[in-house]
Amino acid sequence: TYPSSYSQIILIADRANWEYKSLYRGDIARYKRKGSSSLGLNLRSQAVSWAESGPEKKRVDRRQRPNRYFSPTVRQLLMSDGKPTLPRPPPEDTTTTTLPFIPVPSCLEGEAEGGGSAKGQGSWVNPLGVYDSSTSLWLQGKGKAEHGKAEEQPSTPRDNAAVMLAERVEDFNRRLRETPTDTHTWLQFVLFQVHYSMLKPHNYTSHQSRSVRATLEKKVAILDRAVENNPSCVELKLERLRLCRELWEPAALLKEWKKLVFLHPNSAPLWRKYLLFMQSHFSTFSVSKVNTVYGKCLSTLAAVQDGSMVSHQMLPGTDEHMLAIFLQQCHFLRQAGHSEKAVCLFQGLLDFTFFKPDTVKDLPTRQQVEFFEPFWDSGEPRVGERGASGWRAWMTQQERGGWLQPSEQDDGDEEDQEELEVKDKTWPKWRIWLDVETSREAIHWLPWRPDKTKGQSVEDCEDPDRQVLFDDIGPSMIRLVHPDLQLCLLLSFLHFLGLPADTSCYSTPSCSLLLDDQALLGDVHHPDSPLTSYALPVPGVSPVGHMTSLQGARRGVGLCKPGEEFVDNMFQMVLPLFSAQERAVLSLHWIQYEKLKVLRCVRGRNKKRVKSQGKRSKRLAKRLLKEPENRGRLSLWREYAHLEWLLGNLDEAHKVFDTALGLGVAGGLADPALCDLCLLYAQLEVEEAWRRDTGGAGTTVTTAMSSPAVYILTKLAEGSSYAPFLGQLAPVAVLKARKAYEQAVVSSLPGQEEGAAGQGQSKSRQVKGLVGCYALFQYLTVGVDAADAVYNLARKRLDSVSECEALAVQQVALLRYHTSTNVYPLSHIRLALTSALAHFASSTSLWQLYVQVENRYHSAGRARRFFHSVTKASASVVPRLFAISAEQQRKQLVDSVQRSDCYGDTVSSLPENGLSNRIRSLFENAIATEHGVHCPLLWRMYMNFLVSEGKVEKGRGIFYKALQDVPWAKGLYMDAVQLFPEHVQEFLDLMTEKELRLRVPMEEVDILLED
Repeated sequence: TYPSSYSQIILIADRANWEYKSLYRGDIARYKRKGSSSLGLNLRSQAVSWAESGPEKKRVDRRQRPNRYFSPTVRQLLMSDGKPTLPRPPPEDTTTTTLPFIPVPSCLEGEAEGGGSAKGQGSWVNPLGVYDSSTSLWLQGKGKAEHGKAEEQPSTPRDNAAVMLAERVEDFNRRLRETPTDTHTWLQFVLFQVHYSMLKPHNYTSHQSRSVRATLEKKVAILDRAVENNPSCVELKLERLRLCRELWEPAALLKEWKKLVFLHPNSAPLWRKYLLFMQSHFSTFSVSKVNTVYGKCLSTLAAVQDGSMVSHQMLPGTDEHMLAIFLQQCHFLRQAGHSEKAVCLFQGLLDFTFFKPDTVKDLPTRQQVEFFEPFWDSGEPRVGERGASGWRAWMTQQERGGWLQPSEQDDGDEEDQEELEVKDKTWPKWRIWLDVETSREAIHWLPWRPDKTKGQSVEDCEDPDRQVLFDDIGPSMIRLVHPDLQLCLLLSFLHFLGLPADTSCYSTPSCSLLLDDQALLGDVHHPDSPLTSYALPVPGVSPVGHMTSLQGARRGVGLCKPGEEFVDNMFQMVLPLFSAQERAVLSLHWIQYEKLKVLRCVRGRNKKRVKSQGKRSKRLAKRLLKEPENRGRLSLWREYAHLEWLLGNLDEAHKVFDTALGLGVAGGLADPALCDLCLLYAQLEVEEAWRRDTGGAGTTVTTAMSSPAVYILTKLAEGSSYAPFLGQLAPVAVLKARKAYEQAVVSSLPGQEEGAAGQGQSKSRQVKGLVGCYALFQYLTVGVDAADAVYNLARKRLDSVSECEALAVQQVALLRYHTSTNVYPLSHIRLALTSALAHFASSTSLWQLYVQVENRYHSAGRARRFFHSVTKASASVVPRLFAISAEQQRKQLVDSVQRSDCYGDTVSSLPENGLSNRIRSLFENAIATEHGVHCPLLWRMYMNFLVSEGKVEKGRGIFYKALQDVPWAKGLYMDAVQLFPEHVQEFLDLMTEKELRLRVPMEEVDILLED
């Protein structure tokens, strides 16, 4: 029997409604009914209406639908120039000066017809003259004439845009016909084709790719005509080759590049474009081929420099360009994994530059290289190796009748590190390969040399790629005659090895090529040192031998044991070749390198390493300070005292600081080295009082009169004898010091009336330390607003870019320190950061501070608008990288909040949607720029981000897309091995095909697993 009611309520949820994580009506599943009856209802008294709820949608004709903002018609209207509308002059018989209102002019249409717009008394229908002709006729009960309809129809925006386009094209044709040698107009006409294609209406769905190709072909046709009229213009030819990269075959494109370089062999910028093309063109790329092109470029420019190439004269700036091309070659080999060849290039050029025999100095570069080859193949020690004496000493000894046998080396110091390379055999094979490859790169970055004392020969080397032949480096040997360029070469090698050398002496336009390490975006500042951590020297771009995947842990500052010995030997060999001032600069970088190694050990909290490293670093610093010429170098005393402070030896650090001040305090505010020393000493005292009195938070309780920092800064302003701080300071001394600081700063800063660049440059050296001391003095004695005013005044009147950037970092660091101890508006820090970044868009220190400030207070909208404005005005890839990094940090915060298991926890931010799409958009915009497309770090970050989002196939697609632009970056392949381990053999085959350095083939991994 059936129950009386056939209806039943089903409580089981419909999973189709849970398919999407939202309640949008379009995501809810809908079902079509079949039939109109319903079970369980009484047909006489109950019924169900199955009609759809809501009004029916009206079917609107697509042609009558209003245009959206992105439609071609509206874009034509927006991009077209509007017609100016000027107010008509008032009638002569009317005095407008006495009227209390602005009279409304009559309509243009009414004037044309006459009666409808009569003035005042002209018509009874339109007494005020405010109606148009159509309204006047309607009030009279009349209609428009048939012949006037077509005339009164206004022209459409499409017609107006077409007329404007025709006028622009006609104007370009006329100007180019009259002046066909105007290259700027030709390039403008090529750029105009992009706007023309955007304004021209077309079907985006079916003809988009066709229209893009048609636009490219039109641009190439215009440039062909331009080159015909200007056959000697390199800029037009470069633009033509850039556009033809997407149209021509690789062979034809390479042929055109070779032809262009052959016609202009003395143009160093053209060679750099050609090298970038060869380096980034995947179909024709291989490491050996690109390295050969680098050698041909440098040898050709060397012939132009010597005057051997009579057909072409040397252009201005060729020496600087040659050094930049040489450095780019070294970093190219490092990024491709051939660190041995890169180190040998530096060794060879250092010997070729600093130890050249006097008998060959006047010969052309090619003949000098021929004399240099026997020394290189002789097997004698080179720069950085133990027992090296240089090319000159070897040549002198050869002339005297042979070379002395070197003493036997100590076997205990040899690189005999046959450790167990496979740490865990249970790991997957790809992980074992990655670990062994990384460890060998960190150890075997120096070239292998046969040890004659052990009877070794060339055949004894297990890895032939560790040997470097003269043919690999000989064509790249160039002459550097100017002393500044010689110093830049050595500093560049130190920077290459990971030392904090100052590389501002040379400009690197292609700096985006060198960005391959994510440490650039990391926070290098320590919370325990809010003032001094921002002034720490920055280590090298990417220390050689430390190449890892992007997700792996980056090695800290410092090299392996043979590497440290290499650096010591090189310093001892080259220091006597420079002047006293240049030796002081090199010694300063050496101590700073030791200080960074100590700081790494201190932050690692390994007491044993801190003790051993501290002993070695202190020994080196004392040895350098014992040199007679360095005893008065306050910069070296400053670094040694800071080293003692980092090791925790505060009493010893105070003694060193006080000794240094006793030596040079008489120089007063006019000595920039003394100002830098006092600034660091005062900042360390402020940080120590902050930690001691508040335990790391809060405000400083010591008053200004009893502050050691104020005492140090006061004694600096007095310029008299110095005695250690005893506990109290006279108020009169503070007033006198403030007056002295004010006068010194005003006199040192270039005034508004001083237009001479020489005077500003001569005084720019002492401004950074002097302004920093004055600002800190004002902060401790008056307040933060006074210190902020000092920094703003100095940045406003300074001309030096590096000084302004350093002062901006000091200013923001001081303001951030004040916000951590007191209540202070955030707007002041934002204003200081935004004003500085608007001028220094490539400053990594300022961007790190900006990202920290904005992410802390979760002001996403303001930060995004500022990033957009900076990236729109700057071509550098650095602000784009930090914009991506800021969004990724924000997404990590949001993900941590959404995945929190603790219900009811109070969080500091709200969930935000769309971050993944925003980050992908930032990546796409960055790789579409000229510098971003050749940045290895950008591609590696993009690939890692997609895989972290679970889009493995898209990430693999980005890897193959990146190979088309950065095929030389070995780190990209190592990331791919870690992210897509199932394709590891495919990636290794690619590396072998393109001749990237592969230290551990997969067959060797199998042998290691069997042992």
